[in-house]
Amino acid sequence: MNRYYRHIWLLVVTILLLISATNVHANRQRLVTWVADGDTLQVQAIGLVRLIGIDCPEKKESDRDWKYLNMGCKNRKTLRDNAQSTLKRVIKLCKGKQVRLQFGNNKRDRYGRTLAYVWLPDGRMLNRIILEEGRGLVYRRFDFSYKKNFIQLEKSALKRQVGIWHGLRMKKYRKR
Repeated sequence: MNRYYRHIWLLVVTILLLISATNVHANRQRLVTWVADGDTLQVQAIGLVRLIGIDCPEKKESDRDWKYLNMGCKNRKTLRDNAQSTLKRVIKLCKGKQVRLQFGNNKRDRYGRTLAYVWLPDGRMLNRIILEEGRGLVYRRFDFSYKKNFIQLEKSALKRQVGIWHGLRMKKYRKR
């Protein structure tokens, strides 16, 4: 019986050490070395990081454009212009800077990218900034911690008609 408790104790200690190591890894500052687009970054010692809960228009025409157009974005040119300005904005906010990553329930997406909320040196969350500025929309397919807050930010950007929602075609807009 003593051997049984020793094995249980060893298992518990191992699990606690793994949890602790994961939290330390998440709280460490990491350097952003490259920005692929509005929702994907290259982070030192991590690799490609996809921002949890948001989706930004692609730099080139995409079959995903319909989501934005369905919500009332004026046209594809607006999407391309937004993709370019969002890339520049994200570069300005975080390229070459130390950020903190906060992981969600799923650590990787189907393309192998690390999924994370990205916290900037000034304490703001990059994922939120993109939504506040109307540079993307909420990725609703999966649940995540900040989903309700992100939806509120998206609705506010729609209402204020900023970013991709500038000149929103109200007849086309449908509540999500």
